Amino acid sequence: MRTMIKKYGMYTFILLLFIVASVMIYVKINPKELPANLIAATGKIDGDLITLNTKYPGRIQSMSIQEGQNIKEGEVIASLSGDEYEKKLAALDAGVAAAKKALNAMQDELQITQTAIPLNIKKAHKALLIAQAQKEEVQSSLKTLKALVSQSQKDYERMRTLYEKKLISKHKLELAKLKFTSDQEKLTAMQAKIQAANRAIEIAKDNEKLARSQEKKIQALTNKIAASQDKIRALQANKEELQLVINELTIKSPINGYVVEKIANKGEVLGAGMVVATLVDPQDLYLKVFVDTLTNGKIKIGDKAVIFLDANPNKAIQAKVTAIAANAEFTPKEVAVRSDRIQRVYGVHLTPLQIDPLLKLGIPAIGVISTDGKDLPKSLDDIPNI
Repeated sequence: MRTMIKKYGMYTFILLLFIVASVMIYVKINPKELPANLIAATGKIDGDLITLNTKYPGRIQSMSIQEGQNIKEGEVIASLSGDEYEKKLAALDAGVAAAKKALNAMQDELQITQTAIPLNIKKAHKALLIAQAQKEEVQSSLKTLKALVSQSQKDYERMRTLYEKKLISKHKLELAKLKFTSDQEKLTAMQAKIQAANRAIEIAKDNEKLARSQEKKIQALTNKIAASQDKIRALQANKEELQLVINELTIKSPINGYVVEKIANKGEVLGAGMVVATLVDPQDLYLKVFVDTLTNGKIKIGDKAVIFLDANPNKAIQAKVTAIAANAEFTPKEVAVRSDRIQRVYGVHLTPLQIDPLLKLGIPAIGVISTDGKDLPKSLDDIPNI
């Protein structure tokens, strides 16, 4: 009985092996085929790398990142030494302060000058009018005095004639002569006053001319103030430009993403334009696959697609075709196609519809494109091996 059971068990085991072998042979002889509307290809996750470089030379004071580190937009990546620029900025600050101080002094001087010069002109003009009035008054008195002297002279000459005829006394003659002499002296003094009045008028005219010439000082001060203001603006512009340089010494991330490669290290001296690190934005990641010439003609921008990662073959990452190469190239070594190596292929970009944390730069993946938007697989088990 036991021998019979063993015999039947052996037969059953052989039968199972036969069935399994038959299935495997059938699958091998009749592999799965992709539907006509699907195109599958292999590739690697690629992306548009952002190269962070220096705009100005300097020594790295601090480096705040490591490769693979997640970063946020505006986060400090590295800082360069800026002592030289800081000293220049301090010198510009001092220059601006001194120029403003000088400008304030000139503005005060202009305000005083604008008040004083009109007063001086008015005062000088008034002095001229007074001198001219005094001259007119003296001239009026001079005319009267000349008539008086002429009359005194006539009286004296008449008295002398009468005295010579013994008609008057010598005392009367002397009185007439005394009056004539006194009037002459008064006339001489009055003429001296006229000359003094003329000199006073000339001096008053010169003073008024000098006062009016000071009006040019107002314009000169105004021009100096304008030049000083231009100088301050130029210094401010230099200061702002230097501040921009200092700001550029702090290198910040322009994106939300992660560090692909840290190239520079603390203490290194970098020239202008040298690379500090490379970054990538997850939104810019895509799967780059290659398709042959015949397949390329079926694909168009916007076609639906899915991406499968080797590490997670049962998760379909929804994507779409975002770029198709315009020119063919020889098949890259790492890409497998159905034909031989000399076949030319086209690069196709499959971009995920949403950011997926599983996507990393450089990892291999499989992309499946639907030319009509239908029948996209949900697992790699749904399609033949590629």
